[in-house]
Amino acid sequence: MSFYLRKSIKVGPVRFNLSKSGIGVSGGVKGFRVGTGPKGNYIHMGRGGIYYRKTLGGGRKRGAAGAPQRVYQEPIPNGGMAPPVIPDVPMTEIESADVSQMSHSSSVELIRELNDKKKIARIGPWVLGGGITLFLFALAASFHPFLLLIIAISAGVGSFYAFQRDEVLKTAVLFYDFDPVLEQAYGVLHAGATQLAQCAGCWHIAASGNVQDSRYHAGASKLGVRKPTTIRAESPHFLKTNIQTVAVSVGRQTLYFFPDRMLIFDTGRVGAVGYDELSVSVSQCKVIDDTAPRDAQIVDHTWRYVNKNGSPDRRFANNRQLPVYLYDEIHFSRRSGINEIVLVSRAGAGQALEQAIKQLAQYTRA
Repeated sequence: MSFYLRKSIKVGPVRFNLSKSGIGVSGGVKGFRVGTGPKGNYIHMGRGGIYYRKTLGGGRKRGAAGAPQRVYQEPIPNGGMAPPVIPDVPMTEIESADVSQMSHSSSVELIRELNDKKKIARIGPWVLGGGITLFLFALAASFHPFLLLIIAISAGVGSFYAFQRDEVLKTAVLFYDFDPVLEQAYGVLHAGATQLAQCAGCWHIAASGNVQDSRYHAGASKLGVRKPTTIRAESPHFLKTNIQTVAVSVGRQTLYFFPDRMLIFDTGRVGAVGYDELSVSVSQCKVIDDTAPRDAQIVDHTWRYVNKNGSPDRRFANNRQLPVYLYDEIHFSRRSGINEIVLVSRAGAGQALEQAIKQLAQYTRA
């Protein structure tokens, strides 16, 4: 997973340049030119050279596809005997609070700008759709070829400038100029994220419930509803930055790890949590899973229907033996805010990310 630090960012026809004296902007379109230097109106945020700059005007690879899995409850044939009546397990949804409640003190201006820009309507798709519709109408009406060419060129040029307009008005720019301590700490976070990304299995836990009678659930004390997800190098849409950020999809929300905070992108809204108030705990848990990834470690075995003493329930034919694996469970939490659990198939893989976030928290508190 790459980690780089660029000195310039291009947003449509505009380029933002970072120098030792600040941020400069250059570029433009016909009839409108921009050229400002280090004395331009930027906001210094945090410490160690973190800058936030609005673009002109204006006020997803997502998780891997797949249906949610209710772990340990796959139907298993029992050789003709009627399946037992399995008591229902009440499931409690594991979900973060509304992102509007998540606003770190150093992120207020940035969050306000990102949410304002999300509200700006995009005209590019409408202009493109209108141009295609007009061209098809003219084609069906047998317009002169020269007129068809004029319509096609006009639609193409108009769509290009409309999409450029959308990108400029809806994009915010976030620059980072690292000191050695922050650069080393963020490099450790990327290394930890790389370890997690290399795990053969990665899931978001959407809900869990305590089992009342473990005999019918392979001896498990808990059930979980999980969905495949990914940990990847990705930046938020319409937020340009000069670094490569880490993204984790957790249901409808996506967590983006920046050097000084975590941004939470939800549908139409953005929130922020500082590392100094983010709790990350990694624990190893035993998971009964008969479709486990190749890098999972088997630590025990159990039975689909099991007696209290751990022996197989002989009342059921074809009572399969199931492997018990050791996984890492990563819990991101904050009081009245973030509450998400990610499960990975390789035990010990989450420790580096946990330590990196703690190191970044110490840096931001200093």
